[in-house]
Amino acid sequence: MKKVYYLSTCDTCKRILNELEVPDSFIKQDIKSEKITEEQLDEMEQLSGSYESLFSKRAKLYKEKDLKNEDLDEGRFKNLILEHHTFLKRPVIINNDKIFIGNSKKTVAEAKESIHG
Repeated sequence: MKKVYYLSTCDTCKRILNELEVPDSFIKQDIKSEKITEEQLDEMEQLSGSYESLFSKRAKLYKEKDLKNEDLDEGRFKNLILEHHTFLKRPVIINNDKIFIGNSKKTVAEAKESIHG
């Protein structure tokens, strides 16, 4: 599978997608207009190893719900991501059996190398 989960209203996502020059062979899913399904999230978890690795602790709702003071387990991370798109760390880029999560320079560089060789 070749897929990108992103948020079209996020300037960082737009910048990264431009920088990566993502080929048309990749399916692009705007997670705000097309919600992530449980099946899609489970596929991401299989590649990443945990729901926590897919979870954004920078989301406004994370602070608003005071989640930093909760003991979150894998099930709670999964449910929160399914509950609201802002909890997904983005972008998430899947290139066959490799997954790249988030916007760190290292992650973006690795994704670019994986996509373009």
